Amino acid sequence: MLQPKKTKFRRQQKGRMKGNAQRGHELAFGSFGIKAMDSAWITGRQIEAARQAVVRHMKREGQIWIRIFPDKPITKKPAEVRMGKGKGAPEGFVAPVTPGRILIEADGVPYQVAKEALDLAAQKFPIATKFVVRRDYVGN
Repeated sequence: MLQPKKTKFRRQQKGRMKGNAQRGHELAFGSFGIKAMDSAWITGRQIEAARQAVVRHMKREGQIWIRIFPDKPITKKPAEVRMGKGKGAPEGFVAPVTPGRILIEADGVPYQVAKEALDLAAQKFPIATKFVVRRDYVGN
């Protein structure tokens, strides 16, 4: 499961996810990608499930790039605990995603294979996504 090796602080505030992605909103490496249409916290497990789905469908041909990394610690308090007594213990890590962010990119496979693989990956995420193709892409 993806998580940082080391963090400066164990706990972090929730923050707000308003507006569209200001960075990571264009294809940088591959010819195909999936772009987020909503904002959400995406967990390391969801990213790993999407990665496995893509790799299996592409039969380990081509190359994929994961453009998000879960580096935000999320805390939870145990069930049936009274209010107060401090913030809960870290539970896992998430990647905050805003609309327009490219989640996964792929290259080295035909258009149809990439579309099917990235559609499988999109099902693993809790948000609506869109399949995008590089502007200067010429089909095989």
